[in-house]
Amino acid sequence: MEHLPVEVIGNILSRLEGARDVVIASATCRKWREAYRKHLHTLAFNSNDWPAYCDISPILLEILITRTIFQTTGLQGLSILMDDAGEFTASTVIAWLMYTRETLRRLFYNVPTSPNVNILAICGRQKLEILAVAHNSVTGVEPNFQRFPCLKSLSLSHVSISALDLSLLLTACPKLESLELVDPEIAISDAQVTVELSSPTLKNIYVEAISLDKFILETDSIEHLHLRDCALEVFELIGKGTLKYFKIDDVSVIHLDIAETVDNLEVIDVSSFTIIWTKFYQMISRSSKLRKLRLWDVTFDDYDEGIDLETIAVCFPQLNHLSLCYELRDGLMHYGLQGSSNLENVTVLELGWTVINDFFSHWVEELLKRCPNLKKIIIFGVISEAKSHEECQILAKFTSSIVRLMRKYMHVEVQFEYE
Repeated sequence: MEHLPVEVIGNILSRLEGARDVVIASATCRKWREAYRKHLHTLAFNSNDWPAYCDISPILLEILITRTIFQTTGLQGLSILMDDAGEFTASTVIAWLMYTRETLRRLFYNVPTSPNVNILAICGRQKLEILAVAHNSVTGVEPNFQRFPCLKSLSLSHVSISALDLSLLLTACPKLESLELVDPEIAISDAQVTVELSSPTLKNIYVEAISLDKFILETDSIEHLHLRDCALEVFELIGKGTLKYFKIDDVSVIHLDIAETVDNLEVIDVSSFTIIWTKFYQMISRSSKLRKLRLWDVTFDDYDEGIDLETIAVCFPQLNHLSLCYELRDGLMHYGLQGSSNLENVTVLELGWTVINDFFSHWVEELLKRCPNLKKIIIFGVISEAKSHEECQILAKFTSSIVRLMRKYMHVEVQFEYE
């Protein structure tokens, strides 16, 4: 240990991340204290990591954090997540940021202060590459002054911001590749809640718990889009066909338009969603490169236009992973067995039910026949705590039928997952 270069010790301490662990480890000897002061590049204060943080008064906690940060030089990663530790003095937090901003590459910030601290004004025009802000407010964005020339990843969680400032903030980040919006409080001036965002460099977008009348997103480089737990009247994605991954989970949207971007889609994952299949199919039918299709707990408004395996097989010839949740309503099955085309490239099949009945085993068997190169099948099921004798009999009958069925497909791996 005596022969370890001090820079290597700095890397070891940086991998600990947690400030308390770093301080304790740095007390090992003089050399480790030197590594802490001169070569530590990552430091994290998280009220969830050490419960005692919440038992210390905010004033004393400010002193501890200040002493810890001010003993370092050249921090590149700083995480201050103190949402359960009371309210901090704005001047103290500003001092932390001012001391570290010239070398910071990564900042994760969730510090309740009074008054609010303007993160953008302090950290703008620096070398930040990753910025995550939570439970804060962002106002008065000036793209020319508060510019982030190196920022690649931006996360805003439970942040209050106007639609205009959000748009201007993206303009101030010319190299932004990843954007995460979680439950933002978006202030608007018009009666209609509209957000229009544009960025030529964005590749990954995650949006959660957002409620808007109209959300328009324009980006020429997008590859990954995930919408979760959102309520939107209109969502429109404008791009140049670069989208590869599209996931929508528990979203209410009246008008969804991603048609211009679907030519190179490889993954479509839709769950807990109500759609009109004809419109959705028209939108994704050009995705001939699709490799994974997941339709789970999906409700179709147009029952007469139900999905059939023939359509999936013909439109998505490169499909190798198919996930379908079986549902029978009013005598009509969501995923019909019409046609004769096989799913030649499907190697993984995920099948599930919301309410099991006698027809489910037959449906599984027919799907197996249509996947000649299948390697693995995963069956998902929902089992209630209280079951009638009839329900137990149906489940037992299903289990027996699957055992008999899989004897014909000894080369296929079988996995069950119940909840």
